[in-house]
Amino acid sequence: MVDLDSEVPPLPPRYRFRDLLLGDQGWQSDDRVQVEFYMNENTFKERLKLFFIKNQRSSLRIRLFNFSLKLLSCFLYIVRVLLDDPTQGLGCKELNRSCSNQNYTPGTIDWSPIIWVNRSLPLWGLQVSVAVISLFETLLLSYLSYKGNIWEQILRIPFLLEIINAVPFIITIFWPVLRNLFIPVFLNCWLAKHALENMINDLHRAIQRTQSAMFNQVLILISTLLCLIFTCICGIQHLERAGNRLTLFDSLYFCIVTFSTVGFGDVTPKIWPSKLLVVIMICVALVVLPIQFEQLAYLWMERQKSGGNYSRYRAQTEKHVVLCVSSLKIDLLMDFLNEFYAHPRLQDYYVVILCPTEMDAQVRRVLQIPMWSQRVIYLQGSALKDQDLLRAKMDNAEACFILSSRCEVDRTAADHQTILRAWAVKDFAPNCPLYVQILKPENKFHIKFADHVVCEEEFKYAMLALNCICPATSTLITLLVHTSRGHTAPWEAFRQLTGTKQTLNRESQQSPEQWQKMYGRCSGNEVYHINLEESTFFAEYEGKSFTYASFHAHKKFGVCLIGVRKEDNKNILLNPGPRYIMSSTDICFYINITKEENSAFKKQEKHRKNHESKLSYHGASRLPVHSIIASMGTVAIDLQDSGCRGASLALPAQGGKEGRRPSIAPVLELADSSSLHTCDLLSDQSEDEATPPDGEVSAGLEYAKGYPPYSPYIGSSPTFCHLLHEKVPFCCLRLDKGCQHNYHEDAKAYGFKNKLIIVAAETAGNGLYNFIVPLRAYYRPKKELNPIVLLLDNPPDMHFLDAICWFPMVYYMVGSIDNLDDLLRCGVTFAANMVVVDKESTMSAEEDYMADAKTIVNVQTLFRLFSSLSIITELTHPANMRFMQFRAKDCYSLALSKLEKKEREKGSNLAFMFRLPFAAGRVFSISMLDTLLYQSFVKDYMISITRLLLGLDTTPGSGFLCSMKITEEDLWIRTYARLYQKLCSSTGDIPIGVYRTESQKLTTSESQISISVEEWEDTKDTKEQLGCRGNHRNSTCSEQSEHPLLRRKSMQWARRLSRRAPRHSAKTAEKINQQRMNLYRRSERQELAELVKNRMKHLGLSPAGYDEMNDHQNTLSYILINPSPDTRLELNDIVYLIRPDPLTYVPNAGPSRKDSFCNTVGQDTREETQL
Repeated sequence: MVDLDSEVPPLPPRYRFRDLLLGDQGWQSDDRVQVEFYMNENTFKERLKLFFIKNQRSSLRIRLFNFSLKLLSCFLYIVRVLLDDPTQGLGCKELNRSCSNQNYTPGTIDWSPIIWVNRSLPLWGLQVSVAVISLFETLLLSYLSYKGNIWEQILRIPFLLEIINAVPFIITIFWPVLRNLFIPVFLNCWLAKHALENMINDLHRAIQRTQSAMFNQVLILISTLLCLIFTCICGIQHLERAGNRLTLFDSLYFCIVTFSTVGFGDVTPKIWPSKLLVVIMICVALVVLPIQFEQLAYLWMERQKSGGNYSRYRAQTEKHVVLCVSSLKIDLLMDFLNEFYAHPRLQDYYVVILCPTEMDAQVRRVLQIPMWSQRVIYLQGSALKDQDLLRAKMDNAEACFILSSRCEVDRTAADHQTILRAWAVKDFAPNCPLYVQILKPENKFHIKFADHVVCEEEFKYAMLALNCICPATSTLITLLVHTSRGHTAPWEAFRQLTGTKQTLNRESQQSPEQWQKMYGRCSGNEVYHINLEESTFFAEYEGKSFTYASFHAHKKFGVCLIGVRKEDNKNILLNPGPRYIMSSTDICFYINITKEENSAFKKQEKHRKNHESKLSYHGASRLPVHSIIASMGTVAIDLQDSGCRGASLALPAQGGKEGRRPSIAPVLELADSSSLHTCDLLSDQSEDEATPPDGEVSAGLEYAKGYPPYSPYIGSSPTFCHLLHEKVPFCCLRLDKGCQHNYHEDAKAYGFKNKLIIVAAETAGNGLYNFIVPLRAYYRPKKELNPIVLLLDNPPDMHFLDAICWFPMVYYMVGSIDNLDDLLRCGVTFAANMVVVDKESTMSAEEDYMADAKTIVNVQTLFRLFSSLSIITELTHPANMRFMQFRAKDCYSLALSKLEKKEREKGSNLAFMFRLPFAAGRVFSISMLDTLLYQSFVKDYMISITRLLLGLDTTPGSGFLCSMKITEEDLWIRTYARLYQKLCSSTGDIPIGVYRTESQKLTTSESQISISVEEWEDTKDTKEQLGCRGNHRNSTCSEQSEHPLLRRKSMQWARRLSRRAPRHSAKTAEKINQQRMNLYRRSERQELAELVKNRMKHLGLSPAGYDEMNDHQNTLSYILINPSPDTRLELNDIVYLIRPDPLTYVPNAGPSRKDSFCNTVGQDTREETQL
């Protein structure tokens, strides 16, 4: 094969000066014909123009040479002045003129020192050489720039100055008698300034940037000022040769004093020419300098808008990250800054914000705060422009965060912009780690190259789905992904709430509410990681089972080990089960109040008897026996005896059953296959799936387990699910319309055994698929599957129906939560949970926080109509959580509002955490998960762990999140530590928290009517005062007067009041009279109940069950993450569990995952797994 490189000679260099003069002679001897494609570039003039003007490098060299010549001429002038003596009068004799050396007399001027100077021959030769070269260059450039108007070239000021400074020197060559003639060479400083401007323009010709314009303007201003001063100095010094004969230093002193408007008057010009020069220079300065300052101020203002640039020196010496956003809102900025700088090792990082829009007033005000002004740099620019990426020094950045604008009307367009930004950053800086937030799951595969990706709709719908089966999962995840801080204090200070989330602050410690203390204390827990061989927590458990290590680490240190990762594997395993043996190279993931590296350990010797006596229960506020001090620097932990206390624990006398064991089995160091059960403790997950229930046999419904055959978008993680053997026809998916296969037209007609889960959304987006998958995962018990009803404003497309038609008991209905009839048809009276998804069309509003207005009002209507319905709401702005279940005059809500304001004043990220809807997991905002992306910069495993918890990813051998409920039969366990031991020893489950529901202590309310008339009269005033206390949850003082406590048996009470009226005073009689009038008024709740029942009758629905749903119970719920081991379990507590993968214990189930994988697992262990 012929080598083409050897056959084709290299092209000759074209733009060297030698080639411009001689042409390309090397090609003349070649037989081939050279063809050049250009127009009018082959002439000699065009070649010169290309070299001197057009070509950037050669032109820059020419400008630099010209600038050096001008500076050299000015330097030679200064040398001539220093060597000159005005008293010698050189040059006069050659012209046969009388040179007067007499002293100066007033009224007459000796012009000879002004006209003639003393110039030595070598100096004259140098100045002549410089003048010849400068004149030749000027004429050549004028010729090359000539465009038909000769006067335009001649009358230019630089050309005239060049003629004045160069032509006289050339004349002295031919007329030596004029060699000592004075020539104003110092005017070359203006030509040097002009050459400098052209040189800078050539330097930045290819890069048009605001910084370069600012630099140019500052340089021009400084050079103009220097030229004015230098011209004035040289002019005054030369003219005063006939006067005071000032030196250059005296002239410099005079000019500085004059231009600074000080004017001491000790040095002044004596003759009128020098005075005239001073006047001219002052006038020129008054005209030129303001123009320069105006241009500089304009550029400065433009630079302030665009943000300037991040210096290259700082980028090389300091670390920085870049935040790219479409539009920067104050909430987004503060969330990012508070979460990013919550980590101690990030305090020295700079944050460079790259945003195409101008900085608004709120952001500008915040960035002027000294805490942020020194660390945050705002640049107005686009990530699609390399110039702006260069300004942000993206190639030197430690990371780049690219966030989507979730408030856009077209969320798909917002994702497209995010994708282009990610591509642009990856193209410009391939080694810069990318942290990308995307909105739609179908766009996620475009940015798979990013290091970390958070898809908003994936996380949102999966979290809302888990909220239906594991209450308050959204609150649990939100608290885990937020960073907390603490302060150094003794052990008792651990009970105080402080930190970024204000999880450990004194305000909540001083609060009389016990639930706030416990909830706030436990919310400081986060997920951390450490290598096992370097850990004090887990090093002693090398070679032991995972459950053994998790239980004893929690018992001894109060930490909750939730997962591991092998050194040679990137996959994280949540609770791999008791069969997993801990290795020294494993990375351990645990939940604790702070990380182990910030902990100090001290050993304490305690007597067992005294210790056990101190462990007696003293109420809900009892704290862990292990001492933990939450602080930024140190956490002291008292090591306890790791012996098993459960071996001596006996069952309560009244609570025991004959079949139960008298004590809890110890957790084995190595797994015993005979004692492992993968069943749910309180539900029968190990049912024989080969024998379906009678209802399913009669209906002909049998479920299989497998991967969904159709996914609505690319990039979804395959999940093993409960599926139908055959897909359901599309007509059967419609809940409210019958078809040829069934004639049901409402949820009641289907006769579902389990309560419904209703999802109210605007459209059936691809993200809604992630709501269904976790609820149909293979590890969910088949008999506990809840029917899912999608209440959609717009009909779904065929692609979405293809994806959901394989799942059992999934239906949709076109309707809106604004319409009561649609709610009743979809079965709201039979629903366990109502999930209200924020509508995309309302996310953008003229006033940002008004985007949630429609959703909030609709949910409030649902709350009033169906007060006991569990409503889970998604909001755009977390600050709007205060409007959920709003009661305008409720004293308890007002107290929580004041607490929230105090927390916000302290800079809390989660000031709303004590709001009842958030604590109970009834409200959620996806913006709260923005911190998940920010925190992944420090904890790169947080996204993976969150996806595993939510069921978005399934890793073989990794567990899943579920829950169990504590019943009366389980209270013999008593404490959280014993529950931990019971779970680890029986099923291998790892508890990570408790969801607790408490009844609110009410004084007088609408739902409590149990007092007689006399008791009510005697205690009315007292109870009205108690109604405004902080412990009054939902009732209000105004409601007591407007809605008296006579909802039941109202007429009988009225008659009794009328009979007893004479016994009381006139004031009491007036009160009773008022109450009597209210008896005939129907309460608001009665009116709403009657409205709903009438609509149900009109639609042909039975109103049975609505009264129970309308019976509102005043309760509050909250989460305890990783509570202390001696925390008392209470009735109806829901425990969050990470359960091992059931397929791990099935022989040969890993690769095949057959549909009947759990037929032989735990079939006869139902009683043994009960608590």
